[in-house]
Amino acid sequence: MKDKSIRVDYLARVEGEGALYIKVKNGYVVDVKLKIFEPPRFFEAFLRGRNFMEVPDITARICGICPIAYQMSSSHAIENAFGVKVDGVIRELRRLIYCGEWIESHALHVFMLHLPDFLGYDDVIQMAKDYPDIVQKALRLKKIGNEIVRIIGGREIHPINVRVGGFYKAPAKSDLKKIEDDLKWARDFSVESIKFLATLEFPEFEQDYEFVALSHPSEYPFNEGRIVSNKGLNIAVNEYDSNFIEEHLPHSNALHSRVINRGAYFVGPLARFNLNFDKLSNLAREIALEVGFKPECKNPFKSILARAVETLYACDEALRIIANYEEPHKPYVDFEVKPGIGYGCTEAPRGILYHRYKIDEKGIILDAKIVPPTSQNLKMIESDLWKFSATYLNLPDDELTWKCEQAIRNYDPCISCATHFLKLYIERE
Repeated sequence: MKDKSIRVDYLARVEGEGALYIKVKNGYVVDVKLKIFEPPRFFEAFLRGRNFMEVPDITARICGICPIAYQMSSSHAIENAFGVKVDGVIRELRRLIYCGEWIESHALHVFMLHLPDFLGYDDVIQMAKDYPDIVQKALRLKKIGNEIVRIIGGREIHPINVRVGGFYKAPAKSDLKKIEDDLKWARDFSVESIKFLATLEFPEFEQDYEFVALSHPSEYPFNEGRIVSNKGLNIAVNEYDSNFIEEHLPHSNALHSRVINRGAYFVGPLARFNLNFDKLSNLAREIALEVGFKPECKNPFKSILARAVETLYACDEALRIIANYEEPHKPYVDFEVKPGIGYGCTEAPRGILYHRYKIDEKGIILDAKIVPPTSQNLKMIESDLWKFSATYLNLPDDELTWKCEQAIRNYDPCISCATHFLKLYIERE
């Protein structure tokens, strides 16, 4: 086989910009680099010197698709520093707004970004010509998720109603009741979607992954829990820095994370599904098992199924919360500002999102650390690409490029969030 390099200068259908480089020598893959070339955005740096109340609104700007995750992780970290516990109705509202984010984000990725790969289309515009019903329903599903975020958060993109301790204003029960019928439709469509997606042809590909996610004793994780893995990890959030490390590699603006003394790990819907299957709603577990999707699934291409199952769960959970909702007397918890270091970790649609803040006695941020899901998955994505591309080296470069891009989209990478990246370049010598 001719030695060569393949370069993909821009990866399609991912959030942000990046490139992929694969070098083949004597018929073997000898190098893979997933390159993020967006300039660093310095969110951690310009949080320093800011008042703690500004942090949720600033960090929400890191991502337009999952601003709630950034608001929740930052709020939890600051509350941890102050010794604040949020529970009751306010805690339930936090789960509800997270349901909205999962629904809109998963709908976008499953139907607009990833499904075209499995059905053989370049993009969702082409797919819509042959599958107009699916695309129209997917757009309605995403709109329902956005509406939950709008009602609770004040607006769909970069919500303004989230604050440390809870919310500035609690939604009226009547406003939440208005979306119940839409959520029931979304639940039915999610069941239909899982059954359809299970009929897709999935590449045969597995690795011995270390799946990492939050785990809570009594609920599928959004905001709280311990960080666990299928290889024995079980730590409190404040132990994150002692068990994970970020490294800068010359080929990428984004840091690469690994478990100390072990290596790459896998976060996101497939990790959550494998580690928390028993905490899903009864309907979500039932439909997953009905289509033969069960833990421990090690095929990353089936992450599209995990997202669909989580969408069903989010619909169920949203309906449960709305049915039991009573407007709180006060939309936030009172607290006292004091110096300290706080730690927060919540489950963004793409995986665990870790925040750490050092705060002085006046509530000013002295130091900040934010580790998004994509940078935690980057090392694992490169490992997948190395092994996956090796089985398709005889394909023409354009077909190999498409397959590699599909493997990247398994992770729903949010490249902009990870810069603190996609292009494919394959070199064959």
